[in-house]
Amino acid sequence: MKRTALVTGAGNGIGRCTLVHLRTNGWRVIGLDKDEEALAELKAKDTLVLACDVGSELDVDDAFDRMGAWLDGDALHLLVNNAGIADPYSGPIEELSLRKWQGWIDASLTAAFLVTRAAVPLLRRAAGTASIVNISSTRAKMSEAETFAYTAAKGGLSALTHALAVSLGPDIRANAILPGWIETAPWQKQAEREEPAHSDEARAQHPVGRIGLPEDIAAAVAWLAGDQSGFITSQEIVIDGGMTRKMIYTA
Repeated sequence: MKRTALVTGAGNGIGRCTLVHLRTNGWRVIGLDKDEEALAELKAKDTLVLACDVGSELDVDDAFDRMGAWLDGDALHLLVNNAGIADPYSGPIEELSLRKWQGWIDASLTAAFLVTRAAVPLLRRAAGTASIVNISSTRAKMSEAETFAYTAAKGGLSALTHALAVSLGPDIRANAILPGWIETAPWQKQAEREEPAHSDEARAQHPVGRIGLPEDIAAAVAWLAGDQSGFITSQEIVIDGGMTRKMIYTA
């Protein structure tokens, strides 16, 4: 029987690449996203795509009702909480409204709570082989200026990860991936897809000599969901090409 994965924020970027990677490697996949145009491009065999604002309790409840019918009693083996607002910059804190702050928190942290809460009964059906992978960020460990809400949301998501691992184990493992600079332009929906261009200086910031790819994250998600990572839970795995360990001096 094929394993089944649920990916939030599946329409574009890391989520889109992860869904396609898993499907290509034999998984049945479910994708949730607000972008219906992007979801339409992902329709295929063994794929269920549902328009859903994962920061909305009503939307999540409705999506899981439809998902349950599609699963028809089968288990969910993997949940990838990837949804979030991609742009981290909020501007000066003095000008950051509560509404905008809450938008970042809901899109990532609240969404992960709502989707995980709904998914746990389905994950338990996997009889001890289920995993949760939360897509956090290196900004959970270090900040750039004026990224208050994004950083708080990702830091909360990292903390939620170990709380889930402790509370849901041994039936369900939970880990977080902290991506660094990942170039997602080739993995946008067709109308917004473009070829990226990076300077030698940008590549040189990474000890591996290049910018990160969504494929780097997707491969790590698949590994964390597999049997070879069965002794790994409650961990934060940084995937950044070494960038956050490299000291960069200005003249």
